[in-house]
Amino acid sequence: MPEIIISTPWLLGATHGDAEMNKCPPIKEFPVDGERRQRLLCISEKFSLAFSCSPQYYVRAPGRVNLIGEHVDYCGYAVFPMAVEQDILIAVATNTSGSLNIRNVEAVYPEFSCNINDFEINKNKPAWFNYVLCGVKGIQDEGGIVGAMTGLDMVVGGNIPPSSGLSSSSALVCAAALAVAHAHSLSLAKDRLAEICAHCETHIGTQGGGMDQAISFLATKDTAKVIEFNPLRATSVNLPAGAIFVVANSLAPMNKAANSSFNCRVMECRLATQIMAKQAGLAWREYNKLGQLQKIMGKSLPQMISLVSETFEPRPYSKEEICEMLHTTPEELDQLTLSENTRDIQEFKLHDRALHVFSEAHRVWEFKRVCEEKSDTALEELGKLMLDSHRSTQLLYECSHPKLDALVNLSQGVALGARLTGAGWGGCIVALVKEDDVENYKKVLLEDFYSKEAAADGRDMSSVLFSSRPGSGACIFVK
Repeated sequence: MPEIIISTPWLLGATHGDAEMNKCPPIKEFPVDGERRQRLLCISEKFSLAFSCSPQYYVRAPGRVNLIGEHVDYCGYAVFPMAVEQDILIAVATNTSGSLNIRNVEAVYPEFSCNINDFEINKNKPAWFNYVLCGVKGIQDEGGIVGAMTGLDMVVGGNIPPSSGLSSSSALVCAAALAVAHAHSLSLAKDRLAEICAHCETHIGTQGGGMDQAISFLATKDTAKVIEFNPLRATSVNLPAGAIFVVANSLAPMNKAANSSFNCRVMECRLATQIMAKQAGLAWREYNKLGQLQKIMGKSLPQMISLVSETFEPRPYSKEEICEMLHTTPEELDQLTLSENTRDIQEFKLHDRALHVFSEAHRVWEFKRVCEEKSDTALEELGKLMLDSHRSTQLLYECSHPKLDALVNLSQGVALGARLTGAGWGGCIVALVKEDDVENYKKVLLEDFYSKEAAADGRDMSSVLFSSRPGSGACIFVK
């Protein structure tokens, strides 16, 4: 079991949100130079070839890297992400046919068309365009559109590596939603767009939280964010001087919508919440998030950590045992708590999942404290928190992957700390590296990891191993 260090008895605390939250995403002039301009021109050319007209506008939504706070957002706890410079771009124009026509600059992704006012999202058959459909449906259902929607033509391009844990899918949802909102002249604030996109992504079958969508809209250049939920709040945090974050792709892809592993963890946290609520004499059916339970019980995170060990044994619990503990039936549990693709699961790990969530939630606030105190040992303290986080996701939440663990192990002694980022089961790690050590760190990974990976052959390594400073959030480009 990973060591859990507790120092400050944080309760669920409120912070002052950024004033930017209540503004609409900015409309910017088309870039005059740089790599993004070239990508936009490429998408524009593809658009003209596909639809025999020019785009009317373009939308951008960035990916993100979560610095710490993994698998806690859907439990109601704060996270600590920053936007990366990599993004999704969509060229858009309205049409008079009432159709939604979606194309991708990469020929490997199939074309898709449908009636924009009458379509279904098949969550049992993952397809790239389903994420666009989620964004369209989100604005259709919750954006305030009156009457029939206007037809849209779209061409999508992106440089966020897919299935890498950098939130390419959520960025696509956010970009699509922003494209639809702008086409219908909807003045939706960033926080409202984030909430809509977090909710509408469930149409693809993912029972996630709201971190990815929130940072995609709320990010500001050069700052990371502490993002809290219920209500949504974002607080800018300046990272210590000399801190560089390097993202390294394990080359093990993971699509959390394509299997039940992700949703199983969500359900295990719900079940732990309900059993702890039941034992506390609460109306357990009213609770489904560990953060919600902590708040109503008025306990600190260290106290909740202790309560986990008092409530659960560190072993799997059968579905039958859980029903006995809740005095309910399997049928009610299926309907009340479990998602469609987790109802056949017969064993759940409650102790380890809840222990990870409460300890990881505590690490988020410790990370913020260290950043703000700016001590001489800040970078080393942050690195240790990141390594503790990885060990917890590896051993308690069991969402790591051998290749992620290999990258984290290689990072020790070269980086200050490293951890998986994103859902896990593949994807990327993020490492904290001193500015002067970045190139040496990349060299170590290239020689000791990527040179031995067949999947790295012929890859553009700049999209596999890169450093990033905090980037800006979603916006609209016009010529």
